[in-house]
Amino acid sequence: MIRIAVDAMGGDHAPAAVVDGAVSAARHLAVRLALVGPADALEQVLTSHADWRALGIELVDAPEVVGMAEAPAAALRRKPRASIRVAADLVARREAAALFSAGHTGATVLAAHAAFGMIPGVDRPALAATIPTRARPAVLVDAGANADCRPQHLLQFAAMGGVYARVALGIDRPRVGLLSIGEEETKGNELTREAHRLLKASPLNFIGNIEGREIYSGIADVVVCDGFTGNVVLKTSEGLVDAVETLLGDELRGTFSSHVGYLLSRRAFRRFRRRVDYSEYGGAPLLGAAQLAIVGHGRSSAKAVRNAIAVAYRFATSDFLHRVEHEIAAAAVANR
Repeated sequence: MIRIAVDAMGGDHAPAAVVDGAVSAARHLAVRLALVGPADALEQVLTSHADWRALGIELVDAPEVVGMAEAPAAALRRKPRASIRVAADLVARREAAALFSAGHTGATVLAAHAAFGMIPGVDRPALAATIPTRARPAVLVDAGANADCRPQHLLQFAAMGGVYARVALGIDRPRVGLLSIGEEETKGNELTREAHRLLKASPLNFIGNIEGREIYSGIADVVVCDGFTGNVVLKTSEGLVDAVETLLGDELRGTFSSHVGYLLSRRAFRRFRRRVDYSEYGGAPLLGAAQLAIVGHGRSSAKAVRNAIAVAYRFATSDFLHRVEHEIAAAAVANR
């Protein structure tokens, strides 16, 4: 049975939301879970789940926590028993098949990188976030692991994002688009122009540059960019969804006739929220790491945690890492 290490102290609503989501996942998946954090605090939260021991959930004591406001590298040095470090070490020792954390993204990336190392041919890990489009879900990579990148990093991100699109989204031949300020290959900065050249020469299904307005159009199944740009895109999108939903609700509730229309449209509103809700996708895999790591949103609810553990389980049982290695090797050969 697959065992997954869960950083139970990671996230804005930890440990309650993480524990609730983990218990829900254990009830529906053939998976064992190691909840990592202060054992006394976790046991107290688990008292509301009478069946937790029968579900194969284990507690791994880790008395320290990396706070969201802490500098990740310094915090990990000061706190050798931090929950994210202990959870990553379980995976590194092959005592678990995957890691999940909704805590400090920088600390999670650093802990996973240090504990796991990298897949051969990959220089840096990248976060692959699932995003909604008009047609079907797509992948945004990198979504925040690397603020500064080189062109070959974007090529590697594209190759890994393609594997993710096939495994997680069921897309046979993902279309890869490079996020830039214009469709022409001469547009953009030095990074995007050189990355365009590398992607064009690769065996990937590269469709060229796409602009910001096309991210959610469905024209590309994999949207590639540096982590700084990707994280800005992701956070801007989340804020825009919240704003649009609030503004539409205010307008539709403004008069009696529009209020009636709002009541009749509630089902459509629920469908809209489901399509753009990050919790539906659970978490973003840290592509390129030599072992599996799933990074959740800091605001992860129990539902998001449950879905992220489901993603980790699916990857652990689908030979995902070997498929990524194969794609990276193929891309490297094509660009020699």
